[in-house]
This record gives sequence, structure tokens and C-alpha cells, in this order.
Amino acid sequence: MRMASTDWDLFQTLHSVLEAGSLSAAARARGLTQPTLGRHIDELERRLGSPLFLRSPRGLIATDLANELRPHLEDMSSAAAAALRDASGADGMGGVVRVTASEIMGVEALPPILTEFRIANPQIDVELVLSNRNEDLSRRDADIAVRMARPTQNTLVARRVGALLFGFYATAAYLERSGVPATLNDLDDHTIIGYDKRDVNVPGGLDLDRTISRELFSLRTDNDIAQLAFLRAGFGIGVCQHRLARRDGLVRVLPEISPFKLEIWIAMHENLKGSKRMRLMFDHLAVSLAALAAEP
Repeated sequence: MRMASTDWDLFQTLHSVLEAGSLSAAARARGLTQPTLGRHIDELERRLGSPLFLRSPRGLIATDLANELRPHLEDMSSAAAAALRDASGADGMGGVVRVTASEIMGVEALPPILTEFRIANPQIDVELVLSNRNEDLSRRDADIAVRMARPTQNTLVARRVGALLFGFYATAAYLERSGVPATLNDLDDHTIIGYDKRDVNVPGGLDLDRTISRELFSLRTDNDIAQLAFLRAGFGIGVCQHRLARRDGLVRVLPEISPFKLEIWIAMHENLKGSKRMRLMFDHLAVSLAALAAEP
């Protein structure tokens, strides 16, 4: 099998189809027609001498070969995207910074912070990746990360800027309807908002001196934004940042108990230290999030 330099376009199509799950969705993502992508896959299968997808009534099913290629394609895609971001600032006048953060941080804390950054630096565009999974900065899935735990990679420049404290909260309407728990064990008789598949009995999870079973929760979801929305709606008692709870007028219960705290770290790859726009974003996030964490 001999591959040519033009095969990068074919591999881009394969990566898009694996990510999107269908030819039609991949075509929209790449801005090409579905027949064009179909021809790309057919040509790549011909050159590789093996099928990449099985066609079924439910759509495309990736073969073992396609799944073996997936991590390499992800590396290639991340490297290409990083190269484009680096090239965007080659003239020194602007460029792009790709920031990753948790879902709740990205929705509840970063909008005003990044708005201030954009006003001060209108020549710099921002890409935002929201995920509770730590994106791989060494692979340049993102340029700068806001993380809720100390980064462990040696190739990163990281700064701890503070910590967020949490407590148990509910709306006044819920407490009027259901009563106020006086002890931790009283939570067994209340409507509790919590996790579905996430294990909270691990370091960094709920610290309550008791094993927490998912059956304790009357609403189970691993989406932090959904948990907060249901807490605001008065569904039941949940864990919330003190800052957000004060803003939304929630009432703290069991104030003597602090379920956990999360540290705030800003990190970026050490190779980006020389980039002016990366340093501007790094320093802006560090100062702004430190001020947020310092709120009483």
C-alpha cells in the first residue's frame, strides 16, 4: 500500500465521520457534500484494503481498523487545529486562544470574565471547550485550561489561584414544603439532587463521613448545569457553590457541614509561554478567577 500526500484530506473525512457518526453530519461539519465524503471513504477503504465502516439500517458502524486509527486521527486533528491557531497570530496583531473549562465554570463564571478580556483585546478571538473531562494540553486539544484539580503533567505551566467552597442548599419554597433537615441522616427523608454514574465516594467527591449510594438521590444526573437548574427550581436539596447560592437566593441547610471544596488552577503548555496572546489570557484568567474565589 502506497499513500500519497493528498491522503490527509481522506483522513480528515474519516475523522469527521467517526466524530459525527454519519456521512450527512460529517458533510455539514466539513462543508462538503455527502457524495464527496462517501467517495473519500470508498477511496480510503480501497487504498487500505479493508472496510472502515459496516453499513446497517441504524447507520454506520466503525470497524476495528477505523477504531484503531481513531486516536491517531485525533492527534492529527488537534495538531492541525493548533497549527492554525498559532498561524492566526503570526503577525503579532491578534489570533486565537482556545480555552477549556468545566461545564459549570464555563456557563456560570467565564462569560463576564471572557467578555472583559475581549473588550480589552478585540483582536483576539476565543474558542471555548466545555467539558468535565480534562482536555490534553500536551496534545494541544486546548491552549489554556481552567481546572478544578492540580494538573499532573510536567510539561505544563500551572498556577493555583484559589478555591471554591460548597454547601447544601435549597430554595425557601422547598424548605417550607418539606421542612429543614437538622442532621445529615435527615437527608434520607428529603428529596436530594445528585449524581447518576459519577462515583462520589472518591477523593474530591462528597466528604460526609458516610458512603453515598446513588439511591439517596431523587434526581440523578451527572450534568452539573442540570443539577443547578433543578436546585434553583426547588426540586430538592443539592450541593452548590456558596457564591452561586447567594446570587440565586438559595437557603443553606446543615451549615456546619462543608461537603467539599475545589481548587482553581490555570494551566497551559510550557511551549506557549512566549506567546503574547496566551500570556494575556493566562494572566487575565488568573487575576479574575482569584478575585472570584476570594469572594466571601
